[in-house]
Amino acid sequence: MIIPKLHYISQGNTPVAHLENIQKACASGAELVQLRLKNVSEKNILKLATEAREITSYFQTRLIINEHYKIARAVKADGVHFEKKNTSLIIPRRHLYTWQIIGVTANTLQDCETLISKVVDYIGLGPFRNDITKVNLNPALGLNGYTAITEALKTDTPIIGFGGITTKDVAYIVKTGIPGIAISNAISNDFNTIRTFNQLLNASSTDEKRHTFK
Repeated sequence: MIIPKLHYISQGNTPVAHLENIQKACASGAELVQLRLKNVSEKNILKLATEAREITSYFQTRLIINEHYKIARAVKADGVHFEKKNTSLIIPRRHLYTWQIIGVTANTLQDCETLISKVVDYIGLGPFRNDITKVNLNPALGLNGYTAITEALKTDTPIIGFGGITTKDVAYIVKTGIPGIAISNAISNDFNTIRTFNQLLNASSTDEKRHTFK
């Protein structure tokens, strides 16, 4: 599967708001969205994921489900993203369809090396900067952290930066060797920024290959 350079991580004050924002993101040109719901029952996540799949299918947008790999299979999402770097991928890999991808969050070089050895399809690396409204976050990596990790890794596995990234950061992040980004706040606040992010990333699908970005 081609992995777009720009990921929209769903956001909203209610589960319905997540779906509304996913629809807005798709209508604004998002090529991949991740349904990320916290403190919602698995039954309700299945219902919402089914609706999200209908929305994304209509716009031909790829859909990733956060954490719930059984739901990702049930709704035939394009993949699943795990936030716990110590997650065993053996069971999810067996459970998912062969064409479904797995992404996992990482914070350190060691995290990345472990995930690459597990043959993940992409790595979410961050946070780029910390959100002061959130607690118990890993240390912010910044441009220096991104540069150090990419230079040490030298991998073809796509790395997606995340964590408080704005349009002003993109050019600098790309120079560190991080070719893709995952955005929540900046897009949720203004869906028109999707076009700007895509332009900055040069994120046309025709320029992408599996496990590599141009």
